[in-house]
Amino acid sequence: MSVADELNKLEELRRSGAINDDEYGRAKDRVLNAPPPPLSATQTWTPVPMDVESETRQWALYLHLSILTGYVVPLAGWVVPIVIWQIKKDRLPGLDIHGKNAVNWIISHLIYAIVCGLLFLVAVGIPLMVALGICAIIFPVVAAIKANNGEVWKYPLAIRFFS
Repeated sequence: MSVADELNKLEELRRSGAINDDEYGRAKDRVLNAPPPPLSATQTWTPVPMDVESETRQWALYLHLSILTGYVVPLAGWVVPIVIWQIKKDRLPGLDIHGKNAVNWIISHLIYAIVCGLLFLVAVGIPLMVALGICAIIFPVVAAIKANNGEVWKYPLAIRFFS
C-alpha cells in the first residue's frame, strides 16, 4: 500500500468517526515518517550515474580549489591539482583545459614569488608579494566558480606553459 493510499484510508476513518483528530495526527505522522521498506532479495540499489558534464564541472571546481590546500598543507597546493588533473583528464576530457590553466598558474605563481623574493632587497618586493598573495587566493576561487558554471577561465597573469 502506498503512502497516499494509507493517508486516504486514515482520512476516511477520521471522517467516519472511527478515530479522533489526535489519533489521526499520530497515525499520519507515523505514515509520513516511516523508514523506507528494505530492498527485497531481487531488488538492488544502483546509484544514478552523474552525467559527464556535471561530473566535469564538479571535478574542475575541486581542481581549482585544491590550489588553496597549500595554505593548510605545504606543497599540497602544487601536488593535489596536478594529481586530480592527471587522474581525471582521460575519463573527463573537459577537465584537461582546467588542469592546464591551473598548472600554468601554479608555475607562474612560483616564478613570480621567486622574483618578488629577490626584489625584497630593494623593498619593491614587499608590496608585490602582498599583491601576489591576494591574487593567489582570489584567482583559484574565481576559476572554481566559473568552472562550476561550466566556463573555462584563464588565470590572468599566468604564463602559458601548457595550452
